[in-house]
Amino acid sequence: MIAGAVMVPHPPLIVPEVGRGGEKQIAGTTAAYRQAARFVIDLKPDTVILTTPHSVMYQDYFHISPGTEARGDLGRFGAGQVRMQVAYDQPLARAISLRAAREGFPAGTEGERDAALDHATMVPLYFLREAAGGDIPFQLLRVGLSGLPFSTHYRLGQMMAQEAEQLGRHVAFVASGDLSHYLKSDGPYGLRPEGAQYDERLMDIMGRAAFDELLTMDNRLCERAGECGQRSFLIMAGALDGQRVRADALSYESVTGVGYGICTFMPEGEDAARRFLNGEAEDNLSAPVRLARQSYAHHVKTGKRIPRPEGLPECLLTERAGCFVTLHKFGELRGCIGTIAPTQPCLADEIIHNAVSAAARDPRFPAVRAGELDDIDCSVDVLAAPEDIADESLLDVKEYGVIVTRGGRRGLLLPNLDGEDTLADQVAIARRKAGIGPDEPVSLQRFKVTRYH
Repeated sequence: MIAGAVMVPHPPLIVPEVGRGGEKQIAGTTAAYRQAARFVIDLKPDTVILTTPHSVMYQDYFHISPGTEARGDLGRFGAGQVRMQVAYDQPLARAISLRAAREGFPAGTEGERDAALDHATMVPLYFLREAAGGDIPFQLLRVGLSGLPFSTHYRLGQMMAQEAEQLGRHVAFVASGDLSHYLKSDGPYGLRPEGAQYDERLMDIMGRAAFDELLTMDNRLCERAGECGQRSFLIMAGALDGQRVRADALSYESVTGVGYGICTFMPEGEDAARRFLNGEAEDNLSAPVRLARQSYAHHVKTGKRIPRPEGLPECLLTERAGCFVTLHKFGELRGCIGTIAPTQPCLADEIIHNAVSAAARDPRFPAVRAGELDDIDCSVDVLAAPEDIADESLLDVKEYGVIVTRGGRRGLLLPNLDGEDTLADQVAIARRKAGIGPDEPVSLQRFKVTRYH
């Protein structure tokens, strides 16, 4: 079981051998760090699960460090004398990897590129070793992050906690991660308004252990803020899923231009209301996404179209518009079907119809199965009426989708999609979807969308 957890930053500066006096500018963080480390050591864990943004990281896979042990030092920060060695919990790593393989979940011990301990691991270990009196009295499970959705990170935390319980491990969780890197105009990364917005929001969420709100934070805000710990914190939150949690926010500082927040979390018994995946967080979704999820899940389970639910927002019942429903599984496209113009009596019916089509009728994929539903994330794009444009110069890949037409052939591409960053890419892909050659003349239309997650 998870006996307790902490959220901590990892500035090398905070280690006196690195800071050489510079650590005094974050004295509040240092004091809170020692308090958090004592909190962990007092739990007397068999194993510490530590999530780190600076270990091996893949876009579509969680790397769990393999082997019996690992070493590292802070030589790259001018303190090579700070060395550490820690034993790994091999049975726990193996148990999680085997479960992931059985369930088709993208996690395991493959793909090791650098076995040395990274600084986001070593800084927490430095304070844990200090709190323990000079030794590391536990085994470690070191886990990297990924580019996969927030919900997938949360689910990994659930899996790790469940496997630890199966093995009888008494576990403490250390989520290593800094907050925004854009907090000072003269700081190392500069200033963005989203930086302070993110840090204030994140510290409020973590100070209340409101992990449902952590799951549904706006990813665009996270990206603009330049955070590095969000996904680390999500894995930790998943490990505490279904538990009543007492949270204590110990400190927050941003004097270096990077946000450093420290919190402790103590589970205090089971609480079914705090299960935030597998439909328990439906109320936190936007109304269009909630309706889409209900629609395709009902169809997958029953083979039937869901009746229009009661209590939908008025706009879904009175407006008509084309829309696209997009499904992702572990960050990979799993289905996308939509309509350019309205085909149903209202937007609610449009969403219901297209959600079923995305799950069951996208010719690129097999129909979604019931066992996949918990692993699928959904978004809904509601299209504004398209407008004719003279040429590509009036497009903007972030703001506008594009429709290319030649005769009876027509292709569409939504705006602001990952990996499609140029006008040339946007138009070329829309041409390919329509079967229109690169040199054939086309008419162009652009449209805006409202995207719901």
